Amino acid sequence: MTSNKFKLLAGPCVIESEANVMLLAEAINKIAGRYDDIDFYFKASWDKANRTKATNYRGPGLDEGLRILEKAKTEVGVKIVTDIHEPSQASPVAEVADIIQIPAFLCRQTDLLHAAAETGKMINIKKGQFSSPEEMNNVVSKMEYYGCRDFMLCERGNCFGYNNLVVDMTGMVRLAKLGYPVLFDATHSVQISGGGFNYGNSGKSEFVPYLAKAAVATGVLSGLFMEIHNDPASALCDGSCMLRLDQLDGLLDQLMKIREIVS
Repeated sequence: MTSNKFKLLAGPCVIESEANVMLLAEAINKIAGRYDDIDFYFKASWDKANRTKATNYRGPGLDEGLRILEKAKTEVGVKIVTDIHEPSQASPVAEVADIIQIPAFLCRQTDLLHAAAETGKMINIKKGQFSSPEEMNNVVSKMEYYGCRDFMLCERGNCFGYNNLVVDMTGMVRLAKLGYPVLFDATHSVQISGGGFNYGNSGKSEFVPYLAKAAVATGVLSGLFMEIHNDPASALCDGSCMLRLDQLDGLLDQLMKIREIVS
């Protein structure tokens, strides 16, 4: 790992516009900069490849998305984390991203993991909603086989009946036993996948702060993933899961105090 600081991977679910990316990158960077022990990476997806409906907004695409993220990186000075969905995307994304993220649904895709490993970048691998912590040892073995040891495992809840996710706090402790840094995705963990039915994913964003604080209290986290928006009600993707920008500073203050107590 390049830093022992607490990693914060935060930003909007998807790139909605250049102006919105620049607004959020500047605002979150300013807030995170108030905390000496936070290592901030701006997160935004250039494509949401698993939307509920074919007509849902997916993002600006690879070329335009990377252009916008590179502008945020250059002009705001933030580090970047963003997803890949196919092996061919790894190389161009690595030219901009400091962390490459593997989506939860794709965590077992061997060719995708191989391509990510070959970039030499830090990798954040979301644990599949269908996987136990112990099953992620197979993902760890693949990454080690491909010569990559600079990666993190990210808990994001497990399927529980229809549409529901549940977060088992012991899961993060069990993931940590695999020997690699562990993150927690506090916003996708409140998602009701497909629960929006005709209008897309739904979620319970009011529970994000509670899950985030409980996860940090385990004492095993190396960082936190949170999607954040200045106006979640008007967001083009996952607005019902995202933390409001004006809630971030107060939550980070609480999280850093909890971390200090348990560390």
